Amino acid sequence: MKYLEKQEEKMKRFWLVLSVLVFVFFASCGDSDDEETQQPADGNTEPEEKDDAENLQDGEEQETEEETTDDNQEPQETGKILVAYFSYTGNTKLLAQYAAELLGADLAEIVPAQPYTADDTNYNSPDCRARTEYNDPASRPAISGTIENMAQYDTVLIAHPIWYGDAPRIMDTFMESYDFSGKTLTTFCTSEQSPLGPSAENLKKFAPSAMWLESRRFEIGSSKEQVGEWLSSIGLAE
Repeated sequence: MKYLEKQEEKMKRFWLVLSVLVFVFFASCGDSDDEETQQPADGNTEPEEKDDAENLQDGEEQETEEETTDDNQEPQETGKILVAYFSYTGNTKLLAQYAAELLGADLAEIVPAQPYTADDTNYNSPDCRARTEYNDPASRPAISGTIENMAQYDTVLIAHPIWYGDAPRIMDTFMESYDFSGKTLTTFCTSEQSPLGPSAENLKKFAPSAMWLESRRFEIGSSKEQVGEWLSSIGLAE
């Protein structure tokens, strides 16, 4: 009887130990599963950082492309000067050439589509072409050709003779043909006896938003030095 009780006691201990071992085993498996479950969340950290790095790299590449585009743009020319002139006898043309040489400027002739003749400019004739145009403020004699890319010029000098105390009407045509907004403008004229008169003020009306420098009237036969002195006085030449 005592033998059986001892055996039964041993079996209880055996099952108790076995139960403890089984509990410990499953508890250990549960911790392992938790760690494995949490692992992907930790593992996602690296791809997120990689995405940020890729985004930064894309941004750097985009900035590089924009900088490259800016570098490839052709620089705009600035500071260019134009001397535009109308001359019937050649007196104004000579002084315009002087001004262009002194300033290193481009030179452009204002050519009438219908050239003037001696009869057209006969002051003794009351109905000559020049007088008829002068008496009609709306007259706009046509010009042959145009000045290409006027926008490239920052400064424009406008030269003309004096007819009937004013600029010829073809100069009105020229002023209305281009946009002089923001440009620096000045006029100079040639005559034997007539003063500058209202010519400069009348031409200014066609470009009110331009910056106008002081105009000048030159006697026929004026020298290159005289032209240079005037250009220096208005700040266009040294």
